[in-house]
Amino acid sequence: MTTLTAPPPTERPLQDTESPSIILVQDIPVTTDLLAESLEFDRFQVSVAATAEEAKRAMIDDPPDLAIIDMALSGMTGLDLIQAIREAGRDAEWDVHLPVMALCREDDDQMPIRAIERGADDAMRVPLHYPELLARLSALLVRSRGASRTSSLRAGPVEIDRLAIRARLNGRPLSLSAKEFGLLVALARDPRRVITKDELLRHVWGYRSAVRTRTVDTHACRLRRKLAEVDPSLHLVTNVWGIGYRLLSLDD
Repeated sequence: MTTLTAPPPTERPLQDTESPSIILVQDIPVTTDLLAESLEFDRFQVSVAATAEEAKRAMIDDPPDLAIIDMALSGMTGLDLIQAIREAGRDAEWDVHLPVMALCREDDDQMPIRAIERGADDAMRVPLHYPELLARLSALLVRSRGASRTSSLRAGPVEIDRLAIRARLNGRPLSLSAKEFGLLVALARDPRRVITKDELLRHVWGYRSAVRTRTVDTHACRLRRKLAEVDPSLHLVTNVWGIGYRLLSLDD
């Protein structure tokens, strides 16, 4: 059911070794695998359950930080699962206050309302806009943990607030398009590693298979130019010919 229409820009500060855990409750393997891969790329620990019963067992055995539940589950529906989580009572074997994101069909106007009425903290329609999903997940984690670290990312002189969709270079704001912001975040997560063009196309543009396109090079060039406009002394976004890009040089 779930379709990604756009990148994962992304989330965790590089210094933070604690990766939030998510249980993804869906029963369509192809879309589940795609979403799980994208979330893992963004430093989440992802477990997958194809049924409500699997999800219940997983929440007991390895309690997650939050849950993403597809409302179109077969058998016990996503609505029923949310209600079961919330109504388990004080002796529940799982966290009845677990943050829950509901995924709803685009053509069902009432489902997001029903999901929230049953106890979901938030709801999104599919096809998913992945950066929005990440921002909403970060907001759920912030509220549940009482902390804001999940939305910020730092790489050398670059600071990124993914929740606010804002980036700075040496404290000065950057004016970036959505795709430029997504590309910057993808590179900033591991700034000295060369991120291949295929990875960037998959995680920033949402392509599921290799394609011939110059879009990564075009956006990388624009991003490099905007960074240089703020601080010409820095040489950021290095093109490693035939492979991909990295944000910082190995000497930085």
